[in-house]
Amino acid sequence: MRDIILGIETSCDDTAVALVNAEGTILSSVVASQLDVHAQFGGIYPEFAARAHISAIIPTVHEAFRIAGITPDGIKAIGVTRGPGLIGSLLVGLNTAKGLGLGWNRPVIGINHLRGHLRSADLEMQRVQYPATVLLVSGGHTLLAYMKNPADITLLGSTTDDSVGECYDKVGRMLGLGYPGGPVVDRLAKQGTATIPFPRPVIHKGLEFSFSGLKSAVARYLDAHQDAFHANVAASFVQAVMEVLIKKSRLALTQYPSASFVIVGGVAASPQLREEAAKLCDKLRVELCLPPLRWSTDNAAMVALATFDYINLSIIRKPVADLQLKINDF
Repeated sequence: MRDIILGIETSCDDTAVALVNAEGTILSSVVASQLDVHAQFGGIYPEFAARAHISAIIPTVHEAFRIAGITPDGIKAIGVTRGPGLIGSLLVGLNTAKGLGLGWNRPVIGINHLRGHLRSADLEMQRVQYPATVLLVSGGHTLLAYMKNPADITLLGSTTDDSVGECYDKVGRMLGLGYPGGPVVDRLAKQGTATIPFPRPVIHKGLEFSFSGLKSAVARYLDAHQDAFHANVAASFVQAVMEVLIKKSRLALTQYPSASFVIVGGVAASPQLREEAAKLCDKLRVELCLPPLRWSTDNAAMVALATFDYINLSIIRKPVADLQLKINDF
């Protein structure tokens, strides 16, 4: 049997399926996007997301095998996101994976979505040297973790309210930039000047994050300044976010000496974050590890690669029906 994993990711709004080998080589990666479905709402509409997954999941699986040029006989196991995520979306992926596993007589392993992101930096090639400090910044999560190795992960700090990605999207909506807001806010920020003193929430309080106060500050400013130059608002907002992320990351790297600093999650695609992180790593003489841009956002290839951790490193397997996860349940 070939050393290949079928990965299925349906935690939110995209139906993603991939076939990946143990070295992180991606044989195929197929995504059925729901962007057009949710853009009209300015965010994810959970019921519509689940319905779209139901329609897309089997055709996406077939397409992944067609592109890879293999049959189900060539896979070792199926890895599927078990959470965190939207319950309706997760159930589509989980039930599909269990059905395929039963029909093909292959084991099905439930993978924590966050572990998938943590492993995304090694897609296409091995980049991470251990021990590593990881900054995970996405639409649903913001956290710092310390990895002695892929099987030994310690949560250092997480957000007490909004994630940085959620904050980006809501600020983008305030500025009339549409959904998703993150990439557009970053581009607009490049055209402005950071002249507005937005707050840096909990910047001096350890390794925890908080972004709801920053989001509210932007809303209050826009309410009070109807003629505000939006590029300056975006630049000031992005500067505040970067100062918080980089200061917390510097503290973590100081407290937990690491060979690598890994940034993963959708916000890892931010050019401003990549620039500031590169400066930080140069100062601290730490290797900066970033996933290629296309693997920064949610994808099934990261889920497939993470599945090898459970198989090869004897990580305790969680039953695929176990959806009650804590943020540090990697």
